[in-house]
Amino acid sequence: MHRRLSPVLGLVAVVLFAGQVLAQDQAKIDPVHSSVAFRSKHLDTSYVFGRFDKFSGTITDSPQDPGKAAFDVTVDVNSINTGNQKRDDHLKGPDFFSAKEFPTITFKSTSVQSGGGEGKLQVTGDLTMHGVTKPLTATVERVGESNNPPPFGNRVGYFATFTVKRSDFGMSKMIPMVGDDVELTVAFEAQKGAK
Repeated sequence: MHRRLSPVLGLVAVVLFAGQVLAQDQAKIDPVHSSVAFRSKHLDTSYVFGRFDKFSGTITDSPQDPGKAAFDVTVDVNSINTGNQKRDDHLKGPDFFSAKEFPTITFKSTSVQSGGGEGKLQVTGDLTMHGVTKPLTATVERVGESNNPPPFGNRVGYFATFTVKRSDFGMSKMIPMVGDDVELTVAFEAQKGAK
């Protein structure tokens, strides 16, 4: 009887341990200590800056094996904030994001590779915005990690800057008055094992 149970118990232990490892590597983005910001040219003269105040997602942290890393982020378009309500309302409207029809921007990684430098990753994934999905590759830096007492816990940070053309996503109105190239800067601090 004990001989038959032993392999089964061993298998259960392996599964439970693997689940624990996966749970530790899965990190929930902390929006309070993270940022999604952007800048775009106005009248080909200077830059207007803005940010999205609401976003969520998870990061699978795998510094020893970058191929197992993953990024899954959702941004609330209605949380756009450029410091001017009239401009924000215009950006949410049909000339730009059409937020009623397309309330979120999402990014889901499909491939992660070492970026050639310490802490650097080449992250490729699908960016969906304004109802259009396009592949995107960006260099992402693993900034650091820390193990803190509650409530902060074990944390990891990532940072990236990349540029997208809004016309690629069906937002071509008011070009060149409002620039086609939009530079995004994201800084994510994520807590491992967070619910």
